[in-house]
Amino acid sequence: MPKLRVLGPQRRTNLLVWCFAFICAILAVIVIIAGIIVFIGYLAIRPKLPLLYVNAARLDQVLYNQAGVLSVQLTIVVKAENHNQKAHVSFYNTRLTLQYHGMSIAALVADPFEVKKNASQELNYVVESSPIPLGKQEQELTQQALQKRAMPFFLKGNSRTRWRIGSLGSVKFWVHINCRMLLPTNYSVVYPHCSATSH
Repeated sequence: MPKLRVLGPQRRTNLLVWCFAFICAILAVIVIIAGIIVFIGYLAIRPKLPLLYVNAARLDQVLYNQAGVLSVQLTIVVKAENHNQKAHVSFYNTRLTLQYHGMSIAALVADPFEVKKNASQELNYVVESSPIPLGKQEQELTQQALQKRAMPFFLKGNSRTRWRIGSLGSVKFWVHINCRMLLPTNYSVVYPHCSATSH
């Protein structure tokens, strides 16, 4: 006859394991509840990304001599928009660079500022470059631009944005500008409305 196996006393789960499982369950419930609260807050407020773009630009002065030295003065209006109806937006670390054929000719910065709910604010810059010695290729491109009576400039840079979603905390994004501006030499105003990206 086969022998019957004798079973020993069952091992009980360690108390520390039960405590750890209990803590993990509580944390999981807290995370789920926090997620639901954030989702409900998002649906209630429906935050929209702020915008920063070139609203208007004008070439005020062009000085170019036979030695290939260029000096320019521009007026650039950058506009910050907040389409959120329930939250103010703060803009800070705003740093833009004005370029001409790949050469940085001016830096545009702004102190931290706030845009109220569903409002906008303009940043007005009058940019005057130092005399810029151009290379041979840039001299040819400049002469062609002067003949066509329109000079190309690029405005690149970014700004940090932050706004609060009720009592749920703040949301932060980078807003980037990459704008090509073809400015007439007859000093007329151009409205590029270059699009901005956020992340």
